[in-house]
Amino acid sequence: MDRERCAPQGAARGEHTHSEQPIPRPRAVVQRPSVRGQILDALRTALVAGELTPGGVYSAPALGDRFGVSATPVREAMQQLALEGAVEVVPNRGFRVIERGARELAELAEVRALIEVPVMLRLARTVPAERWAELRPLADATVRAASSGCRATYAESDRAFHRAALELSGNEQLVHIAGDLHRRAQWPLMGGPAPHGRAELLADAAEHTALLDALIARDVDVVRSLVAEHFAGAS
Repeated sequence: MDRERCAPQGAARGEHTHSEQPIPRPRAVVQRPSVRGQILDALRTALVAGELTPGGVYSAPALGDRFGVSATPVREAMQQLALEGAVEVVPNRGFRVIERGARELAELAEVRALIEVPVMLRLARTVPAERWAELRPLADATVRAASSGCRATYAESDRAFHRAALELSGNEQLVHIAGDLHRRAQWPLMGGPAPHGRAELLADAAEHTALLDALIARDVDVVRSLVAEHFAGAS
């Protein structure tokens, strides 16, 4: 795709590039079709990976140059992230990554537990073992992702496992809301602890495997203990 650079066009649209932090180059330039969707996915990955740092301000043209696209799909994607609470518009400059603290992370974990724990306990009693066994490839994928040590790769596989488990409830609204909370919980903290390393990711992935084993065995007591522990350490 040909690269395009757009000149400033508005006070609150994120075009200006003054005093910006340097942005690492991606491994590959985004290609059509669905440019906006690909950019949105790429920006979400950059957030989780810490490439877009909390408090940092980024303009649509600079990000467009990074991905080899015009400013328009970047602006649209960033506006979606603003709706999700990941960034905020900075007039005449671009978009600032929201600075989040440990308290917000703890609150997200609490809300996720209030939603997901009772659902998982109900599903543990009602979903047949063979349906849970179908999730084994997703649990194994979280282990492989954790082994890579890449936080962004692990975040994606982690969401996929949780989403597949909740989809067994048949409640699309639940899956959507829980997924949004999960994604927000994966954004990095400002001034918080260093992102999880390989050992922490492997420990988290191991909880998925243990949980799936308990679900297949229909051991509700173990499921209750594991999900409580999983959300206590959620990040």
